[in-house]
Amino acid sequence: VVCEPLISRSPTVTADAYDDQKVVPDVIHCSPENTLTVVWPESGATASVGNELTPTRVHTKPNVWWDADDKELYTLMMTGEVIPPEREVELREALHWLVVNIKGSDVATGHNVADYIAVGPPEGTGSHRYVFTVWRQNRALTSEDYGVSGTKTSLEGRLKFKTMVFAAKASGEEAPMAVAANFF
Repeated sequence: VVCEPLISRSPTVTADAYDDQKVVPDVIHCSPENTLTVVWPESGATASVGNELTPTRVHTKPNVWWDADDKELYTLMMTGEVIPPEREVELREALHWLVVNIKGSDVATGHNVADYIAVGPPEGTGSHRYVFTVWRQNRALTSEDYGVSGTKTSLEGRLKFKTMVFAAKASGEEAPMAVAANFF
């Protein structure tokens, strides 16, 4: 995978932050083109490329937006670490939120495949990383494309999720580039 230099990207996005927290390469191949704005209106919390946020500040679904083409369809994903990444690759990601077929950056126009599940790392496991990514779709996705089992409201069936596998399916590219991302 060849990543573009960050010169053409948003000045607030730094490859170092994504590399330091192992978002690249654990979740995405390259740092994103743009920063995804993620704000929890009830608490006023904002994700800011690796800042620390407590579960009590992010327990409700956030508002998100990004620089989008209103004629394009997008997929929004939020994943979290199940256990520290150095311990078990297969259990690295759990799906916390998945919305597909979003027109532009208006998340309300998309199909909510997996409802937002608030973060809450297991006791004694320390800080966990939670990553939001947005991907340009090459077509409208159908239920056969989702591949997410379990309920829309519990983590059951959302373990062993792989951001890059789903992004490749949604974009039609082998190694897609995230349109926007952010993490805390």
